[in-house]
Amino acid sequence: MQSAKSLTSYRSYWAKRFGVAPFLPMSRAEMEALGWDSCDVVLVTGDAYIDHPSFGMALVGRLLEAQGFRVGIISQPDWKSAEAFRALGRPNLYFGVTAGNMDSMVNRYTSDRKIRSDDAYTPNGEPHRRPDRAATVYAQRCREAYKEVPVVLGGIEASLRRIAHYDYWSDTMRRSVLADAKADILLFGNAERALVELTHRLAAGEAIAEIRDLRGTAFMVPRGWQPSEAWTELDSLAVAAPTGDSPVHFMPQAGHDRAARAEQRAHTVLRLPSFEQVEKNAVLDTHASRVFHLESNPGNARALVQGHGERDVWLNPPPIPLTTAEMDHVYGLPYARAPHPSYGEAKIPAWEMIRFSVNIMRGCFGGCTFCSITEHEGRIIQNRSEESILHEIEEIRDKTPGFTGIVSDLGGPTANMYRLACKDPKIEAACRRLSCVFPDICESMATDHGPLIQLYRKARAIPGVKKVLIGSGVRYDLAVKSPEYVRELVSHHVGGYLKIAPEHTEEGPLEHMMKPRMTAYDRFKQMFEKYSREAGKEQYLIPYFIAAHPGTTDEDMVNLALWLKRNGFRLDQVQTFLPTPLALATTMWHTELNPLKPVLGGRARRVPVTRGERARRLQKAFLRYHDPDNWPLLREALKTMGRADLIGNGKQHLIPAFQPAGRAEVGAPRARPVAGKPRRGVKPPGRRIK
Repeated sequence: MQSAKSLTSYRSYWAKRFGVAPFLPMSRAEMEALGWDSCDVVLVTGDAYIDHPSFGMALVGRLLEAQGFRVGIISQPDWKSAEAFRALGRPNLYFGVTAGNMDSMVNRYTSDRKIRSDDAYTPNGEPHRRPDRAATVYAQRCREAYKEVPVVLGGIEASLRRIAHYDYWSDTMRRSVLADAKADILLFGNAERALVELTHRLAAGEAIAEIRDLRGTAFMVPRGWQPSEAWTELDSLAVAAPTGDSPVHFMPQAGHDRAARAEQRAHTVLRLPSFEQVEKNAVLDTHASRVFHLESNPGNARALVQGHGERDVWLNPPPIPLTTAEMDHVYGLPYARAPHPSYGEAKIPAWEMIRFSVNIMRGCFGGCTFCSITEHEGRIIQNRSEESILHEIEEIRDKTPGFTGIVSDLGGPTANMYRLACKDPKIEAACRRLSCVFPDICESMATDHGPLIQLYRKARAIPGVKKVLIGSGVRYDLAVKSPEYVRELVSHHVGGYLKIAPEHTEEGPLEHMMKPRMTAYDRFKQMFEKYSREAGKEQYLIPYFIAAHPGTTDEDMVNLALWLKRNGFRLDQVQTFLPTPLALATTMWHTELNPLKPVLGGRARRVPVTRGERARRLQKAFLRYHDPDNWPLLREALKTMGRADLIGNGKQHLIPAFQPAGRAEVGAPRARPVAGKPRRGVKPPGRRIK
C-alpha cells in the first residue's frame, strides 16, 4: 500500500488564530460572536447538527477547523429557494454538500416505497425536513445562491451515486449525481485526505477545475480527457481475465516486475460502459458493476471513466486508509459531544441512540452484497488506538449528561473486526477478492481477537463504568475462531439479547448475499449458550433475516419459516430487501444477472428475483408465519406450491387450517422463556438500517 501525506502535516491556515468554536456557527450572530466576518467553508447537511464524530458534518467541520479554516454549518435548510443557503454569507473557498448520514431516499422511504413517518436525524424525529435526492437539490441551491462558489459533494448519498446506477425509487437507471447536481468535484468514501488537501490547495489559490489528481475524488471532464500523455485507457469490455475480470487475488510479483506493474496500473484508466449503454443493456450494467467492485482495493485499483453523453465522469482510485494515529486525531478533536444549542430540549433520535457509544474502527471486509459499508468505507479496517478509545469513554463519563455508567456500544460497522487485517501487506495490496470471509475465511486473514478482548477488559475497568454493551453486529463466523472472545463477549457484554445477522438459512440466498452457511451460526449458538450457562446468565440470540433478497425463491422462504418454527423464533420486526445504489445485490435485483461471476461472452448467470408488492409481501409473511393476518396469504401460496401438507393444527405444520375471528383470538399463546431457548417474539426496539 502506497504512503500518503499525513493529515497533521499541513501548515495551518492563517484563520487558526480565531481558535476553537464551542459549536461551529449556524448563524451570522454566532459568526460575529467568534469575530468572523466570513466563513472559509460552508457545510450544508440534511441532518441536524450534532457536534459528535458519529455525524459526518461535525467530523468534517472539526477536521477543517483543526487545519485553521473557519467552518459554518447550514443544517436542514428550506430547499424551496436559495435564500436559506445565503444564511452565512458567501464562503471564501467552497460549499461542502451532503445529504446527511444516510442516503435521503433510504431515509425517507421504506422498502415498499412508502414514506416513513419519522426521521431519526431531525429534532423530535420530525419527517419531511429534507428533500428527495437531497445532495442534488442542495448543490443546485448552493449554485443559485452564489454562482461562482465551487460546490463539493460528499457523504454516503454522493459516494454511492458517483457513477451511473439503478435507482429503486424511480425504477430507472440514473446518471452520476455529478451530472445532475452540477457540482465541481465529488469526494467519495472516507474523504478526510482528499478534503484536507483540496481545501489547502484552494486556499493557496489553485482553481478547483485544475485539481484532478486527488485519490478518492470524481469529477466531470470532456469526453476522452486524460491527466497527461503518460496515461493509457483500456476498454473494460476488452480486458481479459485475470487482470480485469477475475475476483481471485494475486500473489505479488518480485522486484522490478512488481514495481513496473504498479507504475503501469497507476497510469491506467478503465472505461466502463457508458450511461447510455448500461441504461439499455442488462449485461453491460452487470459488467460495469462487477468491474467497479473489482477496482476497489486502494492497493491496486485503477482509475475508472464512464461516458455520460458528450462528457465523462472520471473516478480516481479510492483513498489510502487512515493510519491509527490519523484516526486518533480525527476522533480526538474538540467536539462538544452534544446537539447544537439552537435545538433546545428537542430530542434527536439518532443522538439518543449513540450518545453513550464509541466507534472504534471503520470499514468491513465482509463484502455482503446487500450492504453499502464496503463501497463507502472500504474493506481495509482502520483502527483507533486503545488509548484513544478509552479516553473517549472517560469523556462520555465526565461530560455527557444522563450517563448512568452503561456504554451502549463499543464497535463500528462490525463489532469484532477491530485490528483484524491481512497477514501480509503485499498480498493485501494485490488482492482482488470481493470478500475476505466468503465463501470461507481467507487463509491470509488474521483472526486474532486478542486486542479486542484486552480493550473490552480495560473499558469495563474504567472507574464509573458499570457495563459495556456490544450493540454492533458480531461477525459470528470470525468470532468462532476465537472461543476466548465469545466467552468474554457472552460473560460481560451482552445485555440479555445479542443481535446477529445470519440473514437466511438456505444456500441460494446465502451465496447471493455472500454470507456464511448456517454451520457457522450453529457453532456460535453452541458457544453462546455454553458460556451463558457458565456465567449463570439467561441470554438469547436475536437473529435477523431478509426476505425477497435476489437469489431467494418462495421455497427458500418456506424452509426458513420451518427453521424459525423449529427453533422457537417468532419475529416481530423483519426486513424486506431494499435495493440501495451501487450495491451488488441491487445490480442482481435490477438486471436478474449475477455480477459475482463473469457476464461477458454469454457467461451471464440468471438470478431469481422477487418483484411486485404481493410477491415481496408473501416472502415477508413467511418470516412472520405466526401472525394470523398472514395466514390467508400463506395458505394460498402453500397450496399453489404443492405444500398443503404444511397447513394444519399439528406441531409439524407451519400454519393452522383455521382463521381466527380477530386479533384477540390469535392461535397459541407465545411461549415463556425457558433455559437455553429464546423468548419468542421478543426483539430489541429500534429500526435496523443497513
